Parts: sequence; C-alpha cells; structure tokens
Amino acid sequence: MTLSILERSVVASNVAPFEFALAHGDGIGPEIMAATLSVLEAAELSLAPREIALGEQLYRAGHSAGVAPESWAAIEGTGLLLKAPITTPLGGGVKSLNVTMRKTLGLSANIRPSVAYAPYVPTHFPGMDVIIVRENEEDLYAGIEDRQTDDVFQCLKLVSRSGCERIIRYAFELARAQNRKKITCVTKNNIMKLTDGIFADTFRTIGQDYPEIVQDHMIVDIAAARLATDPHRFDVIVTLNLYGDILSDIAAEVAGSVGLAPSANIGPRAAMFEAIHGSAPDIAGQDIANPSGLLLAACMMLDHAGRGGAACLIRNAWSRAVEEGVATRDMGGRLGTRAFASEVIARLGEEPRKIKIAKPAPPLEIVHPADAITVAPAQRECVGIDIFVQDRALDPNLLAAALRAVPLGAFELKMITNRGVKVWPDPNPNTITTDHWRCRFMAIQGIRVTRTNAIEMALLLSRAGIDVVKTEGLYTFDGSPGFSLGQGQ
Repeated sequence: MTLSILERSVVASNVAPFEFALAHGDGIGPEIMAATLSVLEAAELSLAPREIALGEQLYRAGHSAGVAPESWAAIEGTGLLLKAPITTPLGGGVKSLNVTMRKTLGLSANIRPSVAYAPYVPTHFPGMDVIIVRENEEDLYAGIEDRQTDDVFQCLKLVSRSGCERIIRYAFELARAQNRKKITCVTKNNIMKLTDGIFADTFRTIGQDYPEIVQDHMIVDIAAARLATDPHRFDVIVTLNLYGDILSDIAAEVAGSVGLAPSANIGPRAAMFEAIHGSAPDIAGQDIANPSGLLLAACMMLDHAGRGGAACLIRNAWSRAVEEGVATRDMGGRLGTRAFASEVIARLGEEPRKIKIAKPAPPLEIVHPADAITVAPAQRECVGIDIFVQDRALDPNLLAAALRAVPLGAFELKMITNRGVKVWPDPNPNTITTDHWRCRFMAIQGIRVTRTNAIEMALLLSRAGIDVVKTEGLYTFDGSPGFSLGQGQ
C-alpha cells in the first residue's frame, strides 16, 4: 500500500525511531500483538520496541510478581509499555501483574473509553460515547489481605485524600481538554462513609473549579444499572478502583464488545497501554481473537507520545474497515485476527464515511495533574482501641464477661460487634455470628490516653487468655471521630 503525499505529511514527524517497551502476553496476547504491530508498521512508523517478558512464563519461573527485575529498566527507559493480556494464576500466593505494574510505576489514572459503532457493531445504544476514569492504585486493589481467624478473612480497603485528588483533578482536566460536558462521580458512600465518603467529598470540592462542567454523583449499584440500560446519560465517569474495573467492562459490552475497548494507564513518568479484556486462553491459537482493543490502545499510546498523526491514520482506517463490514466473531462477523488486521492495513489513508473522523488528540500528559493539594495535618488524639479476638464459644455475653474481668484502668468496654453488627450489649438472637469479634474499648471520660496505653491494654488481655488477633487504634481528628459506628450501635 502506498500513501499519498498528504498522508505522508501526516506521519512525516514520525520517522524517528519510536521506542517503547513491548510485552506479547499470554493466551491470545501474542496473536493480537502481532496483528497490532503489523498495522503500526504499515502506517510507516519506525518501530523500535524493547521486548520484555511478563506474565505466565515469569510466574512459572518463580517470579511471584510476574515480572523480571530487568524488565523494569526497559519500561523506565522508554516511559511507554504496550502490553498484551497476561494470565495471572489463581491462588498460590502470586500477585496480579497489572496491579503490580500500575502501583510500582505510579500509574494512578486509568482511562477506559467505550464507544458504540452502530450499526456496524451490534448494540442497543447507538451514539454511546463514555469515558471511565478509574483510580488505579488504591481501594481494595491495595492487595492487603489477611486470614484473621479460622473462619474470617480480611481485605483492607485503603483510600487516600491525595489519591482522590489526583484522579478527580485528572478527570476534570481530561473532560475540559476533550470538551466533555458532564462528569459523574460513582461511589458507595452511603455504606462506606469514610473511604468512599472522602472520594465523594473531594469530588464536590474540586468540582467548584470547573463550573462549566455539569456534575453529579451516583451510588455504584444504580450507576451500574443505568449504565447498562441508559448509557447516554453518562459522559465521563470518575470512580474508585474496583467500581471502575466493573463499570468499564459493563460499558464496553454495552457499547458492542469488550474486544473493542482500549485502556491507558497514565503516571507522571511512565504509561502503560492495553486492551481491557483478559488473555482468553480458551480461544488462544485459533486466529479468532479481536485485535481491536489492543490496536486502539496502541493509538492511545501514539497520542500520548506525540504521534497523533499516525494514531489518526490508524483509527480512520479501522473505522473505514468496520463501516464496510470488516468484523471478527465477537463483532458479528467471521474474520480471523490476521485477516482483520490486513483489512485495516488495506484502508490506511482512507477516512470513514459515517463514523466520526478521528482528529489528533492532545497528549495525555498535558492533563495529568500536578502533585496533590497539601492539607494541614489534623490534631490527632487517641480515644480508644478496637481489639479483634478469635473466640469459638460464639457467646458475646460470655466474651464480654471475660473482657470486663481484666482490670484495664483507663479503658472500658463499650461494644462488641461480629462482622460489623453490634452483638453486645443487647444482642439480637437472630444475628448470625462467626469466631471473629471486634471489641471496642473507649477511654473513660476525662482520662487522656495514648496509643501506647491502648497497646498495653491489648497485651493485658492477651496475658489473661484472650486470643487477640488484631488491634486498630481509634482516633479523633480535630475533634471529629475517625472511625465508624457499629451497625446497630
């Protein structure tokens, strides 16, 4: 295929070697990566990829994080990683590679656009065009899990004020740069009033700097339902890590196919680009996987690297091909992976007739926010301690009697909960309990205590035969409680 003079001028600035780290992935990864690279090369990009090993082969070689130490240098040297899907073994103590990459490289912003291409890709919602901006480092994806008792396991949800500020500011700046009209904040702050609460509060505060953008807030369950049934009500969604992961898959499937959805993970010094779908080992090696998600992610990488001309050339060829019925199985067609890529290559230099023509997008780092706003440290005061114990007797009254029999000086037992529900005092006989009890001790009114006093109390209980498995300090911050009540308290 020969490009016209005009088309060559679009990519003329791209003749310098384009360096990026490259991971072929697992399952269908090598197939869709080969297809993607064939299109990039046909667009006359001078590719200089630095191949790295990630994923299943590293797990099998004993690298529990799924990445070899030498791979970091290639990623950090180029600042860019194009990654095909990888397989993370279930269980066995290994960590998710995606989470490791995002957290280690500081890729705090995950951008996942979902666009409908009706009638060429089947969907009930023509015109759908939603961007989900997902916090990428915190929440339950912190990956801090512990087994506490015989019966109870814990996953710790961590949300920082600075993390909320980074992702929310990013979402507003992205919306402004792309002339988006509305942002919806999605949380579950009616239940998780502290963690999701700080995210919602930060959204309201930062939103005051963007009066031209319509802003609203939705609880995640109804947001998911509305996204599945009325996606046109959304423009940009900003949300926490877990919700963003789920909502973006819903959005991609509603738009037409998860196989079409690209993803960018942006940090201040590095960026990773990938399709949102998994490695699909059940169809690996059959030449039927859709390479579109990875190819469009590669276009996002080109935008980010200042190669917007080449990104537009590829996007327009892809759109023209889709308009003409070029489709893999998940899009309602019959073409295989390689044949689909060949059809896109054959249309390089063409523009779509009905799908919106792609225009150069500003590099994503333009809208990456500066460091988070600093907040003056609050006056923190210890006012109590939650002591978690294992007790198989399953009788909160007996447990309370044993706890109160230990002389604790400045502290008194105020409440016992089981899985968050108050079971002492005044237990409800219908409450189902486990062997994991939270025993809340508060400082006696008028007595000032410290964290050291609280820890010493835990030691006293342990010496008295109480099976202490965990402690959590209770603090006020500028006089406001930094802890939640028990359900039913």
